[in-house]
Amino acid sequence: MKENRRSFIKKSALATTGITLGATSLPFTAKSYNSIIGANDRINISVIGVRGQGFGHLRRWSSMAEKDNVHVKTICDVDENLWAERVKAVSDIQGSKPGTTADMREVFADKDIDAVSIATPNHWHALATIWGLQAGKHVYVEKPCSHNVFEGRKMIEAARKYNKIVQVGFQNRSIENVRKAMQFLHNGGIGDVYMAKGLCYKPRDSFGIAPDSEPPQGLHYDMWLGPAQWRAYNEKKGHYNWHWHWATGNGDIGNQGPHQYDIARWGMNKDEHPVTVHSTGGYYKFGKNECSQETANTQTAVYEYADGKMLQFETRGLYTGGEAGLDVKIGNLFYGTEGWMEVRGSKWKTYMGRKNEPGPSSESAAEETDKIVDYLAAPGGGGHYANFIAAMRSGKKEDLTCDIEQGYYSTVLPLLANISLRTGKQLTFDGTKEKFVKNKKADKLLTRKYRKPYVVDKEV
Repeated sequence: MKENRRSFIKKSALATTGITLGATSLPFTAKSYNSIIGANDRINISVIGVRGQGFGHLRRWSSMAEKDNVHVKTICDVDENLWAERVKAVSDIQGSKPGTTADMREVFADKDIDAVSIATPNHWHALATIWGLQAGKHVYVEKPCSHNVFEGRKMIEAARKYNKIVQVGFQNRSIENVRKAMQFLHNGGIGDVYMAKGLCYKPRDSFGIAPDSEPPQGLHYDMWLGPAQWRAYNEKKGHYNWHWHWATGNGDIGNQGPHQYDIARWGMNKDEHPVTVHSTGGYYKFGKNECSQETANTQTAVYEYADGKMLQFETRGLYTGGEAGLDVKIGNLFYGTEGWMEVRGSKWKTYMGRKNEPGPSSESAAEETDKIVDYLAAPGGGGHYANFIAAMRSGKKEDLTCDIEQGYYSTVLPLLANISLRTGKQLTFDGTKEKFVKNKKADKLLTRKYRKPYVVDKEV
């Protein structure tokens, strides 16, 4: 398998382009492999996957052209029907026209590209990241960082092996008010935090069913399918709807959910895996004859850590109100021995003691910024994307607000919940081995059967 990977990246002809990556014509050298990009050097970037969130990536990177000398060199998407609009949008913003390709391997072969920004469907996140790292690129990858637990660990190994910067798109990590809330918790603001809760209340209607058909003209379907096992094209399992099918997505608990999982784990200061997980739920209201969705639209997960502290997560995909004083629907609640906190977006409030007396909040914390500025200053300023660029220029993964390892720990949580849901069992997880205890059925869901040549190898 190792030779297959090497030949795929470095030796073989690119099937759709006829370009050969010979061993003597690699796009990087030993010297450039570990070089640090200078403060004034242009950073050329390619965005891979530009339909939904990826279109946001394009606009964000191209808007950094003047201030940060970032240049979108190539737009990569398997759907050629998107190209014209995306090229125009980038050209209008940055003042120059990017190239286009349907094959990410062309991007990796381009020696002038310094970094890739990955916003593909979830099942492509890990392999695209690993291929990019092997080709000497820095990587910004959307959440969840991986489609399964095994490949997330391989992403960490590849990032460390090739000594590249890998930022995961948990943007809350770079939002000043959220950072203030986390520091308040870590400093004991509500006492010892013994429980955190994440909320994902997003109504989702049925998107229907459709017969299998031929892929539309301009869609490179084999490349879209990538690591997933072959299946006939179906319009209800493609664009955006891929979230709700196990082969390509992870449901809403693994779509919107990872953002709130990340805040929950961050607030609890848990840089470790839980020891137990139990998740229940289902797809309610819409029957199999009404929608092809496989994932749950309503789901609850409960985790326990080695010290007995708890993390809860709830996904409601039908009709519901919010919770707490901020009417939280997408957000977090934290419970401590002296009080509790609610977080909604960049706003947060605390309530202290038995009488629920108002405590510090995002508004009052704004007046105290000068006292906690060291923690708040995400390198690069200007948010998560700028933080990635700043870390590329410094060459220090420590400058990232969400390095791949942090992103991995938060990604694993919804993945474990889905395994518990699919097996119908409360599971015990050995965080050291990253295997379940005495449950081979659950262990099989920690990885997947890959479709050659789109394989995440054990050795990266």
